[in-house]
Amino acid sequence: MPISTNNPSRKSWLDVPENSDFPIQNIPFGVFLTKDDVITIGTRIGNYAIDLGALQQLNYFEGIELTDDMFMQDTLNDFISDGKKTWRLVRNRIGDIFDSENPLLRDNDKHKDIIIFNIEDVEMQLPVLIGDYTDFYSSKEHATNVGKMFRDPENALLPNWLHIPVGYHGRSSTIVPSGIPVHRPMGQTLPNGETEPVFGSSRLVDFELETAFITTDANVMGENIPVGEAEDYIFGMVLLNDWSARDMQKWEYVPLGPFLAKNFATSISPWIVTMDALEPFRVKGPNQEPKPLPYLQQKGKNAFDIHLEVYIGTENSKEPNLVSKSNFKYMYWSMAQQLAHHTSNGCRVNSGDMMGSGTISGPTPDSFGSMLELTWGGKNPIKLNDGTERKFINDNDTVIMKGYCKNSSVRIGFGEVSSKLLPPFNRK
Repeated sequence: MPISTNNPSRKSWLDVPENSDFPIQNIPFGVFLTKDDVITIGTRIGNYAIDLGALQQLNYFEGIELTDDMFMQDTLNDFISDGKKTWRLVRNRIGDIFDSENPLLRDNDKHKDIIIFNIEDVEMQLPVLIGDYTDFYSSKEHATNVGKMFRDPENALLPNWLHIPVGYHGRSSTIVPSGIPVHRPMGQTLPNGETEPVFGSSRLVDFELETAFITTDANVMGENIPVGEAEDYIFGMVLLNDWSARDMQKWEYVPLGPFLAKNFATSISPWIVTMDALEPFRVKGPNQEPKPLPYLQQKGKNAFDIHLEVYIGTENSKEPNLVSKSNFKYMYWSMAQQLAHHTSNGCRVNSGDMMGSGTISGPTPDSFGSMLELTWGGKNPIKLNDGTERKFINDNDTVIMKGYCKNSSVRIGFGEVSSKLLPPFNRK
């Protein structure tokens, strides 16, 4: 079935600003709350939020097999469970409805009033009920940088890193959508020069620039997913800020890896950009040497050219400070390899599960994906435009991440994930 929505010459009858992340070629999926306090599944074109529940009730999806309440729910899980064929049919139909040449909805003012909202009049929600969250560690540049700082610089990568997509299981209960503030965590740290730990607020709170992919029901327990089929079970991608407390992490991560230093907060962008929308932006990933074991071997273009940016906004700065420019194409291990490895032991993967990429760092210092790397552990503070410096993230700073794909004919993007860091939670 062709992906008709990706036609680069297609225009919408809705106004789309130049360089918008959301032209008609995108058609992402999300969940929003209307000003009438109705939660609905929707999509976005330009600066308009589109109520897919209303579209369905008004029979605009006639001919596509959908349950009666498919888009009148507060999560996308059931829609994602319907699989790739349904995703493509629905996305193509939305593209047809909003095509500039189609008068069906364009000329129906009564229906438009029910279906279309200004984006500033809706409140974005978490798009899926995330049952499980896995975070990988798949950027060679990031793993090398951290290895140099935390361990022996001559042996920065651990022996297993070039053979398996290393990962750990995170905590889904503290995943929040863009706009929800995050509190500085409390925890144990071992101060420099001391032999006994102390308990208190983390002094080294950091961001990690990541993306994540959302899965459909992929397998039954005991079944593995072949790497060549893995992308069939990936619905789409979001931007992800994996908040990290570096001083807590350094003390706790041996021998079982990240725990409280990571699970206090994870922020994601609210619109899921589908794999179909990303298809025109495929590129070849990094050369993998040594060659992976057969179950992880891929051919062709298995990466995506997604430009990524990180900004820090302060209370006194008029404009946020651009601190990092990276790209998803730098990732050593692909999403398909991550999912194939994740299920290679028979682990079950369900609709709405989320898999983080791991910090996405590029080959140059300005493309590093965390403050840990950008300031090299705090040794080289970043100067901001309000005259202050940052080694890590201060209270009341706002971290903003943006991502987009662009070629000669079209640009699509993710919007942003923006989160403010607040002081530690004060329990009254």
